[in-house]
Amino acid sequence: MAGAKGLKLLVLAQAVAWAAAFKQLGNLKMPNLGNVAKDMEAKAKFGAPAAPNKLVVVTGTSSGLGRKTARALVRTGQYHVVGAVRDLEKMDVVAEIEDFDRSCFTAMEVELNSFASVRKFVADLDGFRLNKPVDRLICNAGIYQPSLPHAKWSEDGHEQTMQVNYLSHFLLVSLLMEDMARAPDPRIVLVGSVTGNDNTVGGGGVYPIADLKDLDGLKAGFKNPVSMIDGYNFIGAKAYKDSKLCLMMLSNMLHDKYHKQTGIVFSSIYPGCIAESPLFREKRPWFRKYFPVFMKYITGGFVGEEEAGQRLFQVAHDPRCAKSGVYWGWNGGPREGRGAEALEKGGQIAGAGGAGGGWDSIFENDQSDKVLDVEKAATLWKYSSIVTGAEWPEANQPKSPCPTLKVIGAVTDFMNAKEEAKRMGDQPGMVAGKGIVVTGAVAKAADTVLDKTVFRLLRLAQRLLLGKMPDAATDGSFQATEARRRTGGLLGIFRRKKRAAEEEDAAAVLEAEAVEADAAPLDPEEEAKLRIREELELELRAKIQDQNADRTADDDAAALDDGAALEDAAASAAVEA
Repeated sequence: MAGAKGLKLLVLAQAVAWAAAFKQLGNLKMPNLGNVAKDMEAKAKFGAPAAPNKLVVVTGTSSGLGRKTARALVRTGQYHVVGAVRDLEKMDVVAEIEDFDRSCFTAMEVELNSFASVRKFVADLDGFRLNKPVDRLICNAGIYQPSLPHAKWSEDGHEQTMQVNYLSHFLLVSLLMEDMARAPDPRIVLVGSVTGNDNTVGGGGVYPIADLKDLDGLKAGFKNPVSMIDGYNFIGAKAYKDSKLCLMMLSNMLHDKYHKQTGIVFSSIYPGCIAESPLFREKRPWFRKYFPVFMKYITGGFVGEEEAGQRLFQVAHDPRCAKSGVYWGWNGGPREGRGAEALEKGGQIAGAGGAGGGWDSIFENDQSDKVLDVEKAATLWKYSSIVTGAEWPEANQPKSPCPTLKVIGAVTDFMNAKEEAKRMGDQPGMVAGKGIVVTGAVAKAADTVLDKTVFRLLRLAQRLLLGKMPDAATDGSFQATEARRRTGGLLGIFRRKKRAAEEEDAAAVLEAEAVEADAAPLDPEEEAKLRIREELELELRAKIQDQNADRTADDDAAALDDGAALEDAAASAAVEA
């Protein structure tokens, strides 16, 4: 007994070892000399081979929030930052002023007003990064044109604010995301705004309010002269707020569709109101002068560029921000701590109050109902893909790489397809696929052949591996049964008469309903539905009558057989007598 038990344990251990080997085998890839050479070159290019720098792409690094974020990333010495900008000369001057380590920073040109430029940027980036995946993508660049009386148009014929802030970033993510999944800790960060989140005073208390409505403008192609994504007339400030709402919805959609599949962390942030940012360069001079004062000393919502850059850097760097599907914010009550202390610190309040706050004041912010509208987000995704030409990978749950499971899955798929083909055989009551003739003849023929070969071996293997099916599974405490009726004989005549009467009653009810329906006026939609229903009822009734005719013929034949049997029995009895 001990020897048999030991043998079983040995077999089990060997099976586990084989399973582990199969799993590793599923992750193996054929070596490619070109890829090996690129890997070696990439390690030399992006830092020490033992711990190469992470590759980060940041849009809009020549000014404002993007500039300070790039500065924070470069200064760690752990990242190689690719600054995606439209003006390379300006970026060169900024890099000189900020004293960027040029071995950790590369400027590359992209014009977000052009989808073709976005695609060219990605092609240039692919050549630059060799075989190294992008570790971080920070979609930061944006424009704000609140004073425009009419829309400006991009090279593609779309309103500029929406294309630069949202649509081009939508396309950029689609082009980079799939390869980013190869990175060990990939993150995609989208810069949102309180103005796109109407569950706050800043987003819901200041006109115009971000609202995509039914996305009629996007559904119509969103090209000149359609200037707003909701299909209504242009308002510059609303275009900006709508674009930020779209970005936050996109972050949630990416998380829902691809986080488990790719391992990429998707998040959005609001770093605070950067009231002195070049983002407000198109506002009137008096606004640029007094708005920072108002935000510093009245609301407490002011955040300097340096601190905002640290916040965006934190979401890209801090291990605490490795949670996907989050809208990050800092601090709570912006009006706390106002007064003399604000004057002493120039309006900057860090810690428990104010929009200022250190590394530890980060929290998972609440999102509005509009941001969390899943159905509208799906519609936004669909039509944004059409407008931009973006292509996305299939959204699938992670699958085991085990080759054995793949073989079993293939066999299962074939068996399911065979059974489904039989289920689609033309029968009374089947209304799906009208106009398409689907029969189970092929499936039946395949079933006859395979049932005696492949499936017979599979059933044998199943019995050997899993053991005998318990009696409770087939003869359980309750089994629904139905007495089988004899259709032939003398009683069949009475049953047929009863069925005919029931059918006549049902037909009378249907006719009465039809007369009553005809008497009432119907709108065109209801009339069309009624006509389809009547056609289906007539078709089903004809099939039932055909079946009854066949059944009647069978019953009559059975009755004649019974009569002949009775005559034979009577004759035999007479002979015996």
